[in-house]
Amino acid sequence: MIKWGIVGAGNIAHSFSKDLALVSGGELTAVASRNLDKAQSFATEYGAPNAYGSYEELFNSKMVDVIYIATPHTTHARLSIAAMKAGKSVLCEKPAGVNKGEVEEMIKVAKENKVFFMEALWTRFNPTIKKVKELVDNGTIGDIGYLHADFAFFALDRDENGRLLNPELAGGSLLDIGIYPIFLSYLMLGMPKDIKASANFHKTGVEVQISMIFNYEKAQAILYSGLNSNSEKKAEIAGSKGSIFVHPRWHETSGYTLEIDGDSSVVELGKVGKGYTYEIEEVHNCLNAGKTESDLWSHQNSRDLIEIMDTVRNKVGIVFPFE
Repeated sequence: MIKWGIVGAGNIAHSFSKDLALVSGGELTAVASRNLDKAQSFATEYGAPNAYGSYEELFNSKMVDVIYIATPHTTHARLSIAAMKAGKSVLCEKPAGVNKGEVEEMIKVAKENKVFFMEALWTRFNPTIKKVKELVDNGTIGDIGYLHADFAFFALDRDENGRLLNPELAGGSLLDIGIYPIFLSYLMLGMPKDIKASANFHKTGVEVQISMIFNYEKAQAILYSGLNSNSEKKAEIAGSKGSIFVHPRWHETSGYTLEIDGDSSVVELGKVGKGYTYEIEEVHNCLNAGKTESDLWSHQNSRDLIEIMDTVRNKVGIVFPFE
Protein backbone atom coordinates (compact mmCIF):
# COMPACT_ATOMS: atom_id res chain seq x y z
CA MET A 1 0.00 0.00 0.00
CA ILE A 2 1.49 3.33 -1.11
CA LYS A 3 1.13 5.93 1.63
CA TRP A 4 0.31 9.47 0.50
CA GLY A 5 0.85 12.77 2.26
CA ILE A 6 -0.72 16.03 1.10
CA VAL A 7 0.77 19.50 1.52
CA GLY A 8 -1.98 22.11 1.61
CA ALA A 9 -5.65 21.72 2.41
CA GLY A 10 -7.34 23.86 -0.24
CA ASN A 11 -9.89 23.02 -2.93
CA ILE A 12 -7.62 20.97 -5.17
CA ALA A 13 -6.41 18.90 -2.22
CA HIS A 14 -10.04 18.03 -1.44
CA SER A 15 -10.69 16.96 -5.05
CA PHE A 16 -7.49 14.90 -5.11
CA SER A 17 -8.30 13.17 -1.81
CA LYS A 18 -11.78 12.19 -3.00
CA ASP A 19 -10.26 10.59 -6.10
CA LEU A 20 -7.45 8.92 -4.13
CA ALA A 21 -10.14 7.04 -2.20
CA LEU A 22 -11.32 5.55 -5.54
CA VAL A 23 -7.89 4.13 -6.45
CA SER A 24 -6.66 0.79 -5.12
CA GLY A 25 -3.10 0.41 -3.87
CA GLY A 26 -2.81 3.76 -2.14
CA GLU A 27 -4.15 5.58 0.89
CA LEU A 28 -4.03 9.05 2.41
CA THR A 29 -1.87 8.77 5.51
CA ALA A 30 -1.08 12.37 6.41
CA VAL A 31 -1.89 15.99 5.64
CA ALA A 32 0.06 19.12 6.50
CA SER A 33 -1.07 22.73 6.64
CA ARG A 34 0.43 25.83 8.23
CA ASN A 35 -2.77 25.79 10.30
CA LEU A 36 -2.90 22.64 12.46
CA ASP A 37 -6.66 22.90 13.01
CA LYS A 38 -7.18 22.99 9.24
CA ALA A 39 -4.91 19.97 8.80
CA GLN A 40 -6.72 18.04 11.53
CA SER A 41 -10.12 18.85 10.06
CA PHE A 42 -8.95 17.73 6.60
CA ALA A 43 -7.42 14.53 8.00
CA THR A 44 -10.64 13.71 9.84
CA GLU A 45 -12.75 14.28 6.72
CA TYR A 46 -10.67 11.88 4.60
CA GLY A 47 -9.67 9.36 7.27
CA ALA A 48 -5.97 10.21 7.38
CA PRO A 49 -4.40 9.12 10.68
CA ASN A 50 -1.81 11.93 10.78
CA ALA A 51 -2.11 15.73 10.69
CA TYR A 52 0.76 18.18 10.91
CA GLY A 53 0.90 21.92 11.53
CA SER A 54 4.13 22.31 9.55
CA TYR A 55 5.28 21.01 6.18
CA GLU A 56 8.65 19.90 7.59
CA GLU A 57 6.96 17.43 9.95
CA LEU A 58 5.29 15.77 6.98
CA PHE A 59 8.52 15.68 4.93
CA ASN A 60 10.30 13.95 7.82
CA SER A 61 7.45 11.56 8.62
CA LYS A 62 8.20 7.84 8.37
CA MET A 63 4.49 7.29 7.63
CA VAL A 64 4.59 8.65 4.06
CA ASP A 65 6.00 7.39 0.71
CA VAL A 66 4.90 10.11 -1.71
CA ILE A 67 3.81 13.69 -1.22
CA TYR A 68 1.29 15.65 -3.28
CA ILE A 69 2.09 19.37 -3.34
CA ALA A 70 -1.24 21.24 -3.51
CA THR A 71 -0.17 24.78 -2.57
CA PRO A 72 0.02 27.98 -4.73
CA HIS A 73 2.46 28.16 -7.69
CA THR A 74 5.09 30.20 -5.89
CA THR A 75 5.69 27.49 -3.28
CA HIS A 76 5.89 24.50 -5.62
CA ALA A 77 9.65 24.49 -6.17
CA ARG A 78 10.65 25.18 -2.57
CA LEU A 79 8.32 22.60 -1.04
CA SER A 80 9.00 19.92 -3.66
CA ILE A 81 12.74 20.34 -3.20
CA ALA A 82 12.44 20.14 0.60
CA ALA A 83 10.33 16.99 0.35
CA MET A 84 12.71 15.30 -2.11
CA LYS A 85 15.76 16.20 0.00
CA ALA A 86 13.98 14.39 2.84
CA GLY A 87 13.82 11.32 0.60
CA LYS A 88 10.16 11.57 -0.39
CA SER A 89 8.73 11.04 -3.87
CA VAL A 90 6.74 14.03 -5.13
CA LEU A 91 3.71 14.69 -7.29
CA CYS A 92 3.66 18.47 -7.66
CA GLU A 93 0.60 20.35 -8.85
CA LYS A 94 1.06 22.15 -12.17
CA PRO A 95 2.87 24.27 -13.12
CA ALA A 96 5.80 22.44 -11.51
CA GLY A 97 7.60 25.76 -11.17
CA VAL A 98 7.00 29.39 -12.03
CA ASN A 99 9.88 29.45 -14.54
CA LYS A 100 12.36 27.09 -16.16
CA GLY A 101 15.05 27.76 -13.56
CA GLU A 102 12.78 26.42 -10.83
CA VAL A 103 11.80 23.33 -12.82
CA GLU A 104 15.43 22.53 -13.68
CA GLU A 105 16.36 22.73 -9.99
CA MET A 106 13.47 20.44 -9.02
CA ILE A 107 14.53 17.83 -11.57
CA LYS A 108 18.16 18.12 -10.45
CA VAL A 109 17.21 17.49 -6.80
CA ALA A 110 15.00 14.54 -7.81
CA LYS A 111 17.93 12.93 -9.64
CA GLU A 112 20.40 13.65 -6.83
CA ASN A 113 18.11 12.03 -4.27
CA LYS A 114 16.99 9.22 -6.59
CA VAL A 115 13.32 9.85 -5.88
CA PHE A 116 10.26 9.89 -8.13
CA PHE A 117 9.14 13.33 -9.29
CA MET A 118 6.27 14.27 -11.60
CA GLU A 119 4.36 17.40 -12.46
CA ALA A 120 0.66 16.77 -11.82
CA LEU A 121 -0.58 17.44 -15.33
CA TRP A 122 -3.63 15.26 -14.81
CA THR A 123 -5.07 15.85 -18.28
CA ARG A 124 -2.21 13.80 -19.79
CA PHE A 125 -3.62 10.66 -18.16
CA ASN A 126 -7.28 11.27 -19.00
CA PRO A 127 -8.54 8.23 -21.02
CA THR A 128 -10.09 10.43 -23.74
CA ILE A 129 -6.95 12.54 -24.16
CA LYS A 130 -4.84 9.37 -24.37
CA LYS A 131 -7.18 7.98 -27.05
CA VAL A 132 -7.17 11.24 -29.02
CA LYS A 133 -3.36 11.27 -28.89
CA GLU A 134 -3.40 7.70 -30.25
CA LEU A 135 -5.76 8.68 -33.10
CA VAL A 136 -3.56 11.66 -34.02
CA ASP A 137 -0.36 9.60 -33.90
CA ASN A 138 -1.73 6.76 -36.02
CA GLY A 139 -2.92 9.11 -38.76
CA THR A 140 -6.68 8.60 -38.34
CA ILE A 141 -7.35 12.24 -39.24
CA GLY A 142 -4.34 12.60 -41.52
CA ASP A 143 -1.69 15.32 -41.27
CA ILE A 144 -2.63 17.84 -38.58
CA GLY A 145 -3.02 21.38 -39.91
CA TYR A 146 -4.95 23.14 -37.17
CA LEU A 147 -5.48 22.87 -33.43
CA HIS A 148 -7.65 25.07 -31.25
CA ALA A 149 -8.01 24.99 -27.47
CA ASP A 150 -9.22 27.52 -24.92
CA PHE A 151 -9.78 27.75 -21.18
CA ALA A 152 -11.39 30.80 -19.59
CA PHE A 153 -13.69 31.69 -16.72
CA PHE A 154 -14.68 34.92 -15.00
CA ALA A 155 -12.60 35.68 -11.92
CA LEU A 156 -12.31 39.47 -11.76
CA ASP A 157 -14.69 39.51 -8.81
CA ARG A 158 -12.27 37.41 -6.76
CA ASP A 159 -10.14 38.68 -3.85
CA GLU A 160 -7.22 40.64 -5.34
CA ASN A 161 -4.94 39.15 -2.67
CA GLY A 162 -5.90 35.64 -3.77
CA ARG A 163 -3.74 33.50 -6.02
CA LEU A 164 -5.43 34.38 -9.33
CA LEU A 165 -5.11 38.18 -9.22
CA ASN A 166 -2.05 38.64 -7.02
CA PRO A 167 1.29 39.08 -8.87
CA GLU A 168 3.18 38.05 -5.71
CA LEU A 169 1.52 34.63 -6.05
CA ALA A 170 2.31 34.36 -9.80
CA GLY A 171 -1.31 35.17 -10.62
CA GLY A 172 -2.93 35.55 -14.02
CA SER A 173 -4.49 33.09 -16.41
CA LEU A 174 -1.37 31.76 -18.15
CA LEU A 175 0.24 29.61 -15.46
CA ASP A 176 -3.06 28.59 -13.91
CA ILE A 177 -5.21 27.64 -16.92
CA GLY A 178 -3.31 28.75 -20.05
CA ILE A 179 -1.01 25.82 -19.31
CA TYR A 180 -3.80 23.47 -20.50
CA PRO A 181 -4.18 24.71 -24.11
CA ILE A 182 -0.38 24.99 -24.34
CA PHE A 183 -0.06 21.42 -23.08
CA LEU A 184 -2.53 20.12 -25.68
CA SER A 185 -0.67 21.76 -28.53
CA TYR A 186 2.63 20.42 -27.22
CA LEU A 187 1.23 16.91 -26.73
CA MET A 188 -0.22 16.70 -30.23
CA LEU A 189 2.28 18.76 -32.24
CA GLY A 190 5.46 19.04 -30.19
CA MET A 191 7.60 22.13 -29.66
CA PRO A 192 6.48 25.09 -31.82
CA LYS A 193 9.06 26.70 -34.10
CA ASP A 194 7.59 30.17 -33.55
CA ILE A 195 5.23 31.76 -31.02
CA LYS A 196 3.14 34.91 -31.24
CA ALA A 197 1.14 36.20 -28.27
CA SER A 198 -0.94 39.15 -27.14
CA ALA A 199 -2.18 39.86 -23.60
CA ASN A 200 -4.31 42.25 -21.56
CA PHE A 201 -3.53 43.05 -17.93
CA HIS A 202 -5.51 43.69 -14.73
CA LYS A 203 -5.00 46.70 -12.44
CA THR A 204 -3.05 44.47 -10.04
CA GLY A 205 -0.50 43.84 -12.80
CA VAL A 206 -1.40 40.25 -13.65
CA GLU A 207 -2.34 39.14 -17.15
CA VAL A 208 -6.06 38.37 -17.41
CA GLN A 209 -6.35 37.22 -21.01
CA ILE A 210 -3.86 35.96 -23.51
CA SER A 211 -4.12 34.76 -27.12
CA MET A 212 -1.36 32.66 -28.63
CA ILE A 213 -0.47 31.37 -32.09
CA PHE A 214 1.97 28.47 -32.18
CA ASN A 215 3.51 27.93 -35.61
CA TYR A 216 4.73 24.51 -36.68
CA GLU A 217 6.23 23.25 -39.94
CA LYS A 218 2.82 22.33 -41.39
CA ALA A 219 0.35 23.38 -38.70
CA GLN A 220 -0.83 26.21 -36.49
CA ALA A 221 -2.36 26.12 -33.02
CA ILE A 222 -4.68 28.91 -31.87
CA LEU A 223 -4.75 28.99 -28.07
CA TYR A 224 -6.43 31.19 -25.47
CA SER A 225 -6.84 31.59 -21.73
CA GLY A 226 -8.56 34.28 -19.69
CA LEU A 227 -10.04 35.37 -16.39
CA ASN A 228 -12.39 38.11 -17.66
CA SER A 229 -15.02 35.92 -19.36
CA ASN A 230 -16.09 32.35 -19.81
CA SER A 231 -15.20 30.25 -22.87
CA GLU A 232 -16.65 27.08 -24.37
CA LYS A 233 -13.64 24.92 -23.46
CA LYS A 234 -14.03 22.61 -26.44
CA ALA A 235 -10.86 21.56 -28.25
CA GLU A 236 -10.54 20.89 -31.97
CA ILE A 237 -7.80 19.05 -33.82
CA ALA A 238 -8.17 19.11 -37.62
CA GLY A 239 -6.21 17.13 -40.17
CA SER A 240 -6.15 16.37 -43.89
CA LYS A 241 -8.60 13.46 -43.48
CA GLY A 242 -10.88 14.61 -40.67
CA SER A 243 -11.29 16.30 -37.31
CA ILE A 244 -11.54 15.45 -33.64
CA PHE A 245 -13.60 17.58 -31.25
CA VAL A 246 -12.79 17.01 -27.58
CA HIS A 247 -15.95 17.56 -25.55
CA PRO A 248 -16.05 20.37 -22.98
CA ARG A 249 -14.58 20.87 -20.53
CA TRP A 250 -11.88 19.36 -22.66
CA HIS A 251 -9.14 19.31 -19.99
CA GLU A 252 -11.28 16.94 -17.85
CA THR A 253 -13.31 15.46 -20.70
CA SER A 254 -15.09 12.12 -20.88
CA GLY A 255 -15.50 11.89 -24.66
CA TYR A 256 -14.85 13.14 -28.18
CA THR A 257 -16.46 13.39 -31.60
CA LEU A 258 -14.64 12.07 -34.68
CA GLU A 259 -15.61 13.47 -38.08
CA ILE A 260 -14.30 11.85 -41.28
CA ASP A 261 -15.72 12.32 -44.80
CA GLY A 262 -18.91 13.90 -43.46
CA ASP A 263 -19.56 11.02 -41.06
CA SER A 264 -19.65 11.87 -37.38
CA SER A 265 -19.24 9.44 -34.47
CA VAL A 266 -19.52 10.34 -30.80
CA VAL A 267 -17.34 8.34 -28.42
CA GLU A 268 -17.94 8.49 -24.65
CA LEU A 269 -15.15 6.86 -22.68
CA GLY A 270 -16.28 8.14 -19.29
CA LYS A 271 -13.98 8.61 -16.33
CA VAL A 272 -13.59 7.57 -12.71
CA GLY A 273 -14.14 10.35 -10.19
CA LYS A 274 -13.17 13.83 -11.25
CA GLY A 275 -10.21 12.42 -13.16
CA TYR A 276 -7.27 12.71 -10.77
CA THR A 277 -7.59 8.95 -10.42
CA TYR A 278 -5.54 8.39 -13.58
CA GLU A 279 -2.51 10.43 -12.54
CA ILE A 280 -2.64 8.72 -9.13
CA GLU A 281 -2.60 5.31 -10.86
CA GLU A 282 0.37 6.47 -12.95
CA VAL A 283 2.27 7.43 -9.79
CA HIS A 284 1.47 4.05 -8.23
CA ASN A 285 2.62 2.22 -11.36
CA CYS A 286 5.87 4.18 -11.49
CA LEU A 287 6.64 3.70 -7.79
CA ASN A 288 5.85 -0.01 -7.93
CA ALA A 289 8.15 -0.35 -10.95
CA GLY A 290 10.95 1.58 -9.24
CA LYS A 291 10.82 4.44 -11.75
CA THR A 292 11.90 7.98 -10.88
CA GLU A 293 9.86 9.57 -13.68
CA SER A 294 6.84 8.81 -15.84
CA ASP A 295 7.12 7.81 -19.49
CA LEU A 296 3.81 9.58 -20.21
CA TRP A 297 4.77 12.87 -18.55
CA SER A 298 8.54 12.90 -18.16
CA HIS A 299 10.97 15.41 -16.70
CA GLN A 300 11.75 16.51 -20.27
CA ASN A 301 8.05 17.11 -20.92
CA SER A 302 7.93 19.43 -17.89
CA ARG A 303 11.07 21.20 -19.11
CA ASP A 304 9.56 21.72 -22.56
CA LEU A 305 6.26 22.98 -21.19
CA ILE A 306 7.82 25.59 -18.89
CA GLU A 307 10.18 26.66 -21.69
CA ILE A 308 7.16 27.37 -23.91
CA MET A 309 5.44 29.29 -21.12
CA ASP A 310 8.60 31.30 -20.41
CA THR A 311 8.71 32.22 -24.11
CA VAL A 312 5.06 33.30 -24.08
CA ARG A 313 5.67 35.37 -20.96
CA ASN A 314 8.66 37.03 -22.60
CA LYS A 315 6.59 37.88 -25.69
CA VAL A 316 3.96 39.81 -23.70
CA GLY A 317 6.02 41.03 -20.74
CA ILE A 318 4.71 38.91 -17.88
CA VAL A 319 7.19 39.36 -15.03
CA PHE A 320 6.47 38.61 -11.39
CA PRO A 321 7.79 40.94 -8.63
CA PHE A 322 9.86 38.18 -6.97
CA GLU A 323 11.75 37.21 -10.13
